[in-house]
Amino acid sequence: MGNDIKIRGENNMKSQKGITLISLTVYIICITVVVATISMISSFFFSDINETTKNIDPLLEYTRFTEFFTNEINKENISVTECQNNYILFSNGSQYTFINDQGIYKNKIKICKLVKKCTFEYNSSNKIVTVDITMKNGENQNIQYTIKN
Repeated sequence: MGNDIKIRGENNMKSQKGITLISLTVYIICITVVVATISMISSFFFSDINETTKNIDPLLEYTRFTEFFTNEINKENISVTECQNNYILFSNGSQYTFINDQGIYKNKIKICKLVKKCTFEYNSSNKIVTVDITMKNGENQNIQYTIKN
């Protein structure tokens, strides 16, 4: 009779299906560790991307301005009509204007936005235009352009 009870007990244990409370707890802990690890890795990834973007954006803005301005200077029969501290007007009607906290505009189109300060100077005897740009990240560029005509 003692053997019957033992056999029935073994059959009962084998027929029970499912997970125990301990195994459920272990699963939840493992999933929590995996999710926490993935979130930390993605957090570091996105912070690095944001930092890289901050460094690249001013360079792209400066390059965009240089492209427009160099194209203007190299046009045939171009001359400077008027030059003040914050703008320069060319003989073909193109005007480059710096507006505080907004950027640099070519006529009414914004071509550069991350600019903290920009000044234009024109030396009529040498036909040299000097542009001094300070980007919002503190980087400063002072470029001299020679008008050819």
